[in-house]
Amino acid sequence: MSKRELVQYKGHEFLKQRLVLSLLSQRAVRIDAIRADDTNPGLLDYEISLLRLLEKATNGTRIVISPTGTSVVLRPGMITGGHISMDCPVSRSVGYYLEALAALAPFGKEPMVATLRGVTMDNTDLSVDTIRTATLVNYRNFGLDDGVELRITRRGAPPRGGGEVRFVCPPVRALRPLRFVDAGHIRRIRGISYATRVSPQTANRMVETARGELNRFIPDIYIYTDVYRGAEAGLSPGFGISLVAESTTGALMTAELCANPGDAPEDIGRNAAQMLLAEIMRGGCFDSAHQWLALILMILGPEHAAKTRFGKLTPRAIQLLRDIRDFFNTTFTIKPDPSSSTVLLTCLGTGYVNVGKKTT
Repeated sequence: MSKRELVQYKGHEFLKQRLVLSLLSQRAVRIDAIRADDTNPGLLDYEISLLRLLEKATNGTRIVISPTGTSVVLRPGMITGGHISMDCPVSRSVGYYLEALAALAPFGKEPMVATLRGVTMDNTDLSVDTIRTATLVNYRNFGLDDGVELRITRRGAPPRGGGEVRFVCPPVRALRPLRFVDAGHIRRIRGISYATRVSPQTANRMVETARGELNRFIPDIYIYTDVYRGAEAGLSPGFGISLVAESTTGALMTAELCANPGDAPEDIGRNAAQMLLAEIMRGGCFDSAHQWLALILMILGPEHAAKTRFGKLTPRAIQLLRDIRDFFNTTFTIKPDPSSSTVLLTCLGTGYVNVGKKTT
């Protein structure tokens, strides 16, 4: 493989999105100097698990890790989907792995049915609740809403986890072009307040304080309480809340917060509500947590202009735009809209067609 075909990076940051883009673009990637100067150099356990997961989801992918773990080369194979099962390290939640699968699963040869076990919520990655109520719902903007499911079999709070989820996603032949620029106005707020191995009243206390903050903004609020007991509650006590605001045009704004040791339920509910209000103020048709998904699916759309509106671009989204240019040789046009403090992003889709999917 020539150097022209091999995309090269240095450092561990944004490793996941670069591996995903490699598989989608069918271009090999080499990442060097992974924590080369750290006291614990090289790939960490959750990154190695991600590489194993990508191997399971594909056929023909070759991964070479240097003896020191500070360098990795991925030569992509075909995304196959199928049945996948994995025990995830408790150092990251299963949301870390579900994000990668959410970008790859629609382009598999057959439906993906992934069972992941580990921590289901933390404050580093998207929780399984937000992925179920927002990430997968955002698929509908690209024509990917039929048959997609995320079922929470068991919850698993940090540090010991013990949760389990089942992700199902059928393949699609081609995406629908995105034209989503009207963010609309927030019409309702929904949420889930969950608790495992703690008093059931904990979930109600989070709901009360969250509603106290949000009722001043909008009256249509419903936050479900989800209390788990016994084997379904995982191995550690924990609680948290996930909130989703939906606009009149279908734009989703999310916020979530998981309790750390010593946190009071009232503080979790109040802070999560304030985070949601801050996200709503940023505006856009996709919230900060889902800019990455919109950008990837826009570039994989038909050879038509795709256009959407974001609030302030996150550092992750900015780097993803650069990485998309490297892998697909495609750039976005970014036009600020001072009247709403948002930005309009336009790109020409690559005309990606899932040749592996059987036609019916």
